[in-house]
Parts: sequence; C-alpha cells; structure tokens
Amino acid sequence: MNVGIVGLGLIGGSMAKSIKAHTLHHVAGVDLDAETMTFARLCGAIDEKLDETNLGECDIILIAVRPGEAVKWVIENAENIDKKTVVIDLCGVKRAVTERVAPIARERGFSYIGGHPMAGRERGGFVNSTDGMFDGASMILTPDERTDAALLERLKIFFTDIGFGSLTFTTPEEHDRVIAFTSQLAHITASAYVKSPSAAKRRGFSGGSFRDMTRVARLDEQMWTELFLDNADNLTEELEIFIKNLNEYLYALKAADSTELIRLLKEGRLKKAEAGGN
Repeated sequence: MNVGIVGLGLIGGSMAKSIKAHTLHHVAGVDLDAETMTFARLCGAIDEKLDETNLGECDIILIAVRPGEAVKWVIENAENIDKKTVVIDLCGVKRAVTERVAPIARERGFSYIGGHPMAGRERGGFVNSTDGMFDGASMILTPDERTDAALLERLKIFFTDIGFGSLTFTTPEEHDRVIAFTSQLAHITASAYVKSPSAAKRRGFSGGSFRDMTRVARLDEQMWTELFLDNADNLTEELEIFIKNLNEYLYALKAADSTELIRLLKEGRLKKAEAGGN
C-alpha cells in the first residue's frame, strides 16, 4: 500500500517510522523543513518525497500539520487526490478541520475521515519521533455518513499494524468536547501552575508530583494557541468549571475549615476512583 504523509514532525515522523518498522507499505512524505526531509530519507522513515507526481498513487494520506495548514493543504492539492484515496487529518481538533475538508472530499470524490492519535511527547519535531510512539495508544476516528464498514475495517488493520491498541469512533463535536477536558485543560493548567515564583525555588524539593504536573508545560505555544482558539467554546466551559472547583479549596483554606477540606479531597479521590485509569 502507498501511504503519503504531510508533515514530518513528532506525529507525522512517528507515523512514518512506525509504518516502515512494522509494515511493508511504501511511504512518501513531505515537510517544509529541508533538514527534516534529509533526516527522514537517511533514516529510512520515508521512501521518497510526496509531491504532485505521486500524490495520486496514495491509498492513504495522513495530514500531520496544524489545523489551518491541514485545510490549506487539502484545498491546494484536492485536484491531485485520487478517488480511491483515504485522507485522514491527525489534528488535535476536529470540527475546524472536518467542516472545511469534508465538503471538498464530497465534491472531489475521495474519502475523508478526521483522526487524532492519543499519543505524544512534550518535545516536538522529527528528531523526537519514534517508531514506538503509538504502541498501545488509542486512535480516534470521526467517520461520517459517507464512511462504509469496509473502509473502517481497512483502517483498523492499518492502525493496529503500526502499534495502536484500539480505535475509538466518535463525532467531531464529541471529540472536541471531550478533548477540551482530557488534553487542552491539562496544558493550560500546567502552563499556569509553573508560572508561580515558587517554581524557581523547587530544586531539591520536587519529585514525581511536580514532574507530572508540569511535563506538558513544554508546549509549542503557536500550535496550542491555534488548537485552543479552534475549540474555545468547549475549553472555556471546562476552564470555568476548574476555576470554580479551585475556588472551593481556596475558600476552605482561608476559613481554616478542615471539615470542608476533607470533604473536597474525599470527593476528588472518589471521582478519580470512578474515572479509573492512570
């Protein structure tokens, strides 16, 4: 099978490396950074450059760039995408991309599905990509009324072959609603938390809690700003809930109310138990 990858950063690079490590698929990739293209060719992550000459040969095209750039790429290259091709964007938000790409796919006749791999690292770029990035991870897909069962079965085989542990199917709306809590709020929280003056005095006093809490504060501010604004309605709602919850702890502390603190902490412990997982 011929796989095209647009963007060879952390996610796109890891996709390329995973495909070459676990399958016999042919990979054509493209990235705006010339050095990245050189590294990708030298390490065997891609077999050739993806361009207008081989775009029509792709069975699957994975778009691993920011939402706005993903839409722009589809608009500029739609006429060269074959009707047999399945286009999957790997962006961290889905409504902003699917609302613009799905109509183009319908008009041109190729298949399109929104996707989001639930894996990553705090440091981006091809240099940090690995062929084990997606081992055991969940791959989210947002099929629509044009997506048939046979295509989903093909994609299940493709993604599990390269390491994913499961596939989750949802709508773009539900994806953005949930991801506002599970990912975007966590990044905002880490960014705000590490701004305390106490962070500079932490050496010798910090352990796993500080590390876990601040890991994702090493973010790409340009990319995450775009993701936050594309999902501002859902993220604003989650942030308001979080601030309300924090204020309950603040008021209990100011009042030296041990009964209320115990209640709040117990409530949090039980909620975590109900949620399960890590």
